[in-house]
Amino acid sequence: MPPTSASPSAPTFRRIALLTTALAALLTACASLDDAPINAASDGTGTPAAMTALFPEEGDGETLVGLTFSGGGTRAAAFSFGVLQAFAETDMPGPGGRPGKLIDRVDFVSGVSGGSVTAAYFGLKGRDALADFREKFLLRDAEEDLNTSPLNPGTLMRVYAGGANDRSNLPRWLDRNLFHGATFARLLEKKRPTVWLNASDIANHSPFVFEPDTFRSFCSDLSNLPISEAVAASAAVPVIFAPTSLETFPERCAWEMPRWARWASEHASAPALLKANARALAAYRDPQRMKYIRLLDGGLTDNFGLAGLTIARAAAEAPHAPLSPRQAARLKRAMFLVVNSGRASETEWARTRQGPTVTPLLMAVIDTGIDASVRQGFDAFQLTISRWQQDLVEWRCKLTPAEVVRYVGTTKGWNCRDVKFLSGEVAFDQLPDRREKLQSIATRFVLPKEEVDLLIGAGRDATLANPVFNGFLRTARPTAGPVARHLLGPERGTTRTLTPER
Repeated sequence: MPPTSASPSAPTFRRIALLTTALAALLTACASLDDAPINAASDGTGTPAAMTALFPEEGDGETLVGLTFSGGGTRAAAFSFGVLQAFAETDMPGPGGRPGKLIDRVDFVSGVSGGSVTAAYFGLKGRDALADFREKFLLRDAEEDLNTSPLNPGTLMRVYAGGANDRSNLPRWLDRNLFHGATFARLLEKKRPTVWLNASDIANHSPFVFEPDTFRSFCSDLSNLPISEAVAASAAVPVIFAPTSLETFPERCAWEMPRWARWASEHASAPALLKANARALAAYRDPQRMKYIRLLDGGLTDNFGLAGLTIARAAAEAPHAPLSPRQAARLKRAMFLVVNSGRASETEWARTRQGPTVTPLLMAVIDTGIDASVRQGFDAFQLTISRWQQDLVEWRCKLTPAEVVRYVGTTKGWNCRDVKFLSGEVAFDQLPDRREKLQSIATRFVLPKEEVDLLIGAGRDATLANPVFNGFLRTARPTAGPVARHLLGPERGTTRTLTPER
């Protein structure tokens, strides 16, 4: 049939086809992502085991302090920074009664997404992080190198290819402006704190913790990994960022599946979190199933950064683990604070007959999933801490005098029941006068100065007023009065007197 005025001619079809092909080629070129693995192979020896203890042995051993920083972009980073400011203002005598601050007694810090920026920088610099983190990160525009325009065809094609941004964006910005080439070797060589950064393994639907033993399972050495890459992986929100890739090298080293993982794989009664982690470890050892691990935002599976510690305790093969026997015998007071920077969901559509459109609907679905997992994760963590204290008391009360001397140095003044674990949350809703404004702050990596300072002040004030924080201080600081010179036996109310030994 001859062409009509409504039907393009054959040459016109060819021109359209050529133009479409050229445009598609151009957009595909713009859409190429740098998804190269961020790790390298090792022979499985890597970092010495003594450097990977969950809690450092250094210090008097009578207190244990752990912090977890939730996700939430710069909002979370600033609120967590305010918590550290409160710790820096709080007196906590060191060994021998020497003057000190609580910030120097933090043993463990876990971070997710925006919280991982603060966790990593604090782990790297200690109290010196307070001097410049606000200016070097919180007041900077960490989005300046990101592809954010939805009207840019190249950005849309990159989204289609896996994510609008890749390794050339946020990781490089973080390295250039904050971490300056530092690798995990710098974190692992420090006596305290132990730092865990958390992402999500999207193939195994499980939390992924950047810690040495995880990397040994697939024959890679965490110490060589740039900190900036791990922080960016922890904050890789789907679509905005492409997944971060890790390559597995199971053929390069011998590695035996831990007993807890084998048990979790074989028993239906094993905790679901333990089962998921065991399945992931098994997959990392099987290149037919998984040659590349893909990581996205840690908040997808664990927005509080608690899963790793919960798994470590659930997988423990001793009542005191992951504490060493020496730590478990000497410990008197432990505090775990969860710093929650979660914001209120956008629910304008809940007040109208018309339901949410695509974008708010997707955000509501993501928020629903994250909030549900957060509640379950926090409840599980609270139960874990409570049970850990019970197990620790039972273990301590079964020690012989000779074992007490071996671990503590003397039986003088030692009480097997004198150990208390406290856990709680520092959150926006603990500041009623500022809660609504704090919860309305966007999840971005750039915020106005007034919002940054509002968040820092809120983190400081909420911590100093927190009942768990103050309860820990009351019990952990030295008090006047006679020191007990007895050991309580396994049964409550029974006393077993020992002759002091040295």
